[in-house]
Amino acid sequence: MTDQTQTEKKGHRVVGRVVSNKGDKTITVLVERIERHPLYGKTLRRSTKLRAHDEQNVCKEGDLVAIVETRPLSATKRFRLVEVLQTAGA
Repeated sequence: MTDQTQTEKKGHRVVGRVVSNKGDKTITVLVERIERHPLYGKTLRRSTKLRAHDEQNVCKEGDLVAIVETRPLSATKRFRLVEVLQTAGA
């Protein structure tokens, strides 16, 4: 017999700041990145808002969190909370 072990797929992991936690078990995370303009070379700050699943409702606005890609959980949620890296008060 073969011993089948369940392997968890590693998704894309991003770090961002919680800007909203108004939904039940849902947080909105603002992820910022820095790009250079292809022609002029100017440094630009770009941002993306991602919805993530927060099972225990532990996040507050301003927290620095790590989220990872997962299967679609709703119409807009494709990420889930991995850990809170820094709380808003600290």
